[in-house]
Amino acid sequence: MNLFDNPGGEMLVKAMLKLETEEECRAFLEDLMTGREIADCGQRLWVAKLLDQQLVYSRIAEITGASSATISRVNRSCTYGPGGYAVVLERLKEETNRNG
Repeated sequence: MNLFDNPGGEMLVKAMLKLETEEECRAFLEDLMTGREIADCGQRLWVAKLLDQQLVYSRIAEITGASSATISRVNRSCTYGPGGYAVVLERLKEETNRNG
């Protein structure tokens, strides 16, 4: 079953695409998720960035506080997943390069 093949999943994707500013995104995520969920998602994205930079698990754990299980899970998604991390990380790099 597709994770987004239901009314709530479809609405979630459409809602994310409607956000226009960082402030709107922060407000939506804070309404939608618990503080712990936001922290966990942020940590996973940070881990993905460090994996993309070819850091070893032990260094990533030291920097982020993520468990080896979390790092492994993120690495598996980066390697075998649908490519979401890669798209986001590339766009963040592009933005950083444009803004100096």
